[in-house]
Amino acid sequence: MSEGKKTELKIENHMVSEFGTNCYFVINTETKEMLVVDPGDNASMLAEAIEKEQLSPKAVLLTHGHLDHAGAAEALAKKFDVKIYVHEAEKETLKDSRMNLTAVFGAAKTFHADVFVKDDEVLELIGCKIKVLFTPGHTPGGCCYYFNEQRILFSGDTLFCESVGRTDFPGGSGSKLIRSIREKLLNLPDDVKVYPGHMSQTSIGTEKMYNPFI
Repeated sequence: MSEGKKTELKIENHMVSEFGTNCYFVINTETKEMLVVDPGDNASMLAEAIEKEQLSPKAVLLTHGHLDHAGAAEALAKKFDVKIYVHEAEKETLKDSRMNLTAVFGAAKTFHADVFVKDDEVLELIGCKIKVLFTPGHTPGGCCYYFNEQRILFSGDTLFCESVGRTDFPGGSGSKLIRSIREKLLNLPDDVKVYPGHMSQTSIGTEKMYNPFI
């Protein structure tokens, strides 16, 4: 990547799990290096898509540790020999089958991650600088990933199109969620495109104007 040149990204949405989770492929169009955001299920389908497009995975990014976002992370990480990233405050969710909802919706399982990131930490992956925004509320260690140069935000289950994430699961907090959104997300530029964990894409400007919860 030449100095001063913005890395062009292609975003693919693959809907996974019975909960309709958006798993995103974040692809550097020049190098075909890519990130997988929130692979909640259907590991074989996702792997097949990666191989078919001849992509080169570099990391799995988890916005939080719920079953429908983290369920296929380990299988993909092992297959492509990459690391799983999550916020450091989400360790308990990963390890507690009640908190990660596997005990609620089926067989109790635990999940793991390799890299525990901090609030405001900047990751350098696939030619991009990615800022970690700590947004607890849906879970204790939920976070969003912000690509400042590309004006892209992966919001997980923190912020949806004209809605917000649930806070009635173990470890959830409605007051923390709204504070997270107001303090961490609404101060981003209006033109930032938001890719949420469920439902359709939106923008920060749209949510400022039309979201009734914030």
